[in-house]
Amino acid sequence: MSKKMHVDEMEIDEALVRGLLVAQFPRWAELPLRRIEPAGTVNAIFRLGDEYSVRLARREGPTRPGSRELIWLPKIAPLVPLETPVPIAQGQPNHEYPWYWEIHTWVEGETVPIEEIDAVQAARDLAAFVAVLQQLDSSGGPLGRGIPLAERDEEFRYWLARFDGDCAAVSAAWEAALAAPPWNGPPVWHHGDLDVRNWLVRNKRITGVIDWGTMGIGDPACDVMVAWKLHSPAARDAFRECLPTDDATWARARGWVVSQAVAALAYYTSDNNPVLYHEAKLWLDLALSE
Repeated sequence: MSKKMHVDEMEIDEALVRGLLVAQFPRWAELPLRRIEPAGTVNAIFRLGDEYSVRLARREGPTRPGSRELIWLPKIAPLVPLETPVPIAQGQPNHEYPWYWEIHTWVEGETVPIEEIDAVQAARDLAAFVAVLQQLDSSGGPLGRGIPLAERDEEFRYWLARFDGDCAAVSAAWEAALAAPPWNGPPVWHHGDLDVRNWLVRNKRITGVIDWGTMGIGDPACDVMVAWKLHSPAARDAFRECLPTDDATWARARGWVVSQAVAALAYYTSDNNPVLYHEAKLWLDLALSE
């Protein structure tokens, strides 16, 4: 069992998942099953045979049938330049597991530290991916993570009060982002969580993107913030060169990454989530160095 990241998360092991499959999807119940590590912060992932994965919320799971991924990913996946898993079935809550859960197609690739790939090439690949997403028809799409930055202010200040770092520099960066003009274009599609843990890599190139739980339409800044998550000024600049971005969106994106880094560093520790804790330090250092 992996170490808990949240004090209130549910213990999810292979026996639990196997029991859910036997009860609800017996045609897949005999397939090999193994937990995928490193674990996500939101979901536990299990590989099911060669073709599928099972995804279950670790805490505060969905309480209603259907999900934005279940509805929208089958439409979006064929249109974007990086592979993405597609939901094919949704499991029901029962006495063993209290929330809805999903079975997705399996996409080959590994999650690796960014230091193991060419960050500048990663920037170009991600910029091309985001550019295509932004051009897709957003009619009828659900609101995603890309809310106006001002709506994150209360949450940001909550985490800032618990942040053990240079609060003055962080506050200045946040205020500068808030001062940028809000997005005034039509809402655009975004993934919403383009962290390195959600990139799939083959032959040292990003070939897939997983975990679309925060997907939707809104301000593109929440995807543009990946420029700072590439861990180098050269990669950050390559991202902007490949995806020309107006100054206001760039400023809001910097605010996004500052706020996410502060929240991660205030919530997680080097013990319960060392990878994300280390990454958040790098994001913040790069953003504050400007």
